[in-house]
Amino acid sequence: MTSTRTSRRLLQLMLAFSVVIVLAALGFFAWQNFFPVQASDGWRVDVLHEDVPKAASMVVSEDGSLVVSQELRDGKGSIVRIQPNGQRETVIEGLSKPDGMITARGGWVFSQEVDGAMVNFFKDGEVTGLFKGSDVQGLWNEGDDLYAIEDRKDNGRLLRYHWGDGSLTVLRDGLSETESITRCTDGRMLYTEKENGVIHQLTDDGQDPVVFSGFNQPTFLMCDQRGLWISEDSTHRARLLLVDPQGKQHTILSFLKAPQSIIPTAPGTYLLAEGGRDRILELTLDR
Repeated sequence: MTSTRTSRRLLQLMLAFSVVIVLAALGFFAWQNFFPVQASDGWRVDVLHEDVPKAASMVVSEDGSLVVSQELRDGKGSIVRIQPNGQRETVIEGLSKPDGMITARGGWVFSQEVDGAMVNFFKDGEVTGLFKGSDVQGLWNEGDDLYAIEDRKDNGRLLRYHWGDGSLTVLRDGLSETESITRCTDGRMLYTEKENGVIHQLTDDGQDPVVFSGFNQPTFLMCDQRGLWISEDSTHRARLLLVDPQGKQHTILSFLKAPQSIIPTAPGTYLLAEGGRDRILELTLDR
């Protein structure tokens, strides 16, 4: 009998211990999910818009409204317009993982991160197909050229589309998990390699050296006079980082959940799409 009671007691202790472990794990993940975003000294963060499912890329249109891609799959994705007063309208629907978006030629270009989808140009209510890609995510437009980069495992490409004649040039192939491309104020063109946590510089010799490293799933890039902004597409404890012109790295926001694109809207003010929490954050320099 004593042996039976001892065995039963041990079993109860083991079950109790297992319950504690499970509750602790659930509590940890709940804490990571609901812990508020933290801004570094000198910055303030506020929620500008909620209920923006899988908010990804953003552009500000000429009328001052905010255009946002909602990166849902299987034809459930869309691009919506949010007016300054909060009123919303769906501009384009029936998309699959609409991700990249960039202003161009009085309108904007958008991509879908699925195989064989068109990269499209939207202007004056009309959508014009430009070229097909495979899981195109990042876009960058300058002058007569539109750059597009594919987020694929080991066979992604960097493409350049020429507006004048519609020609498409493959600048790089064999890329892996490259999600964003941008031109910085110092003239360098940079792109991310998400899995390895690095940022490459596009060079004429094709070597494309790593210029920044040590990030947790870097995704969108944006450059301005403050330096290079980098968002980390991690579902837990992600950061918004800034590498200043002297090369020093600053954590501007922490405890984010899958942040995506960042855009400036006014001097000292930025918007950040936090796709993991379906919202748009406003980041303000606290003068």
